[in-house]
Amino acid sequence: MRAPVPVDRCGMARASELIGDRWTLLILREAFYGVTRFADLRADLAAPRAVLSQRLDQLVQEEILQRHPYQDEGSRTRYDYRLTEKGRELALVLFALMQWGDRYLRNDPAPLQLVDGKTGDPLTVALVTRTGRVVPVTKARAVAIEQR
Repeated sequence: MRAPVPVDRCGMARASELIGDRWTLLILREAFYGVTRFADLRADLAAPRAVLSQRLDQLVQEEILQRHPYQDEGSRTRYDYRLTEKGRELALVLFALMQWGDRYLRNDPAPLQLVDGKTGDPLTVALVTRTGRVVPVTKARAVAIEQR
């Protein structure tokens, strides 16, 4: 059996080229946690300066992050990196990874839980039909769409 679409036409394959490396995913994780300054990112991730700079530049170029100038008193102008709308839409991808990692790669209780900001109800990433019915991943399948 072969995949329903070639790799060069697959959204998953294209996205993995952009965000599929460890440093990029960790930078996005930090951005979702509200860590936006280069020095703070470097301290949290222990990333080499050149790698961090390159990944941040790539995420800015792809309009996933946006640079914003700031200046601490007595210091030169620096930039922080904030998620754009395009970047914020990666939340489901990252939250799904977190959910999977917490379920299969942890031996202790998860340190974070996603909750509804209004009610505090726990949240989980799920596949949902347009009528609102939750479909288990085991019941979902990829179907090629005919090109016009």
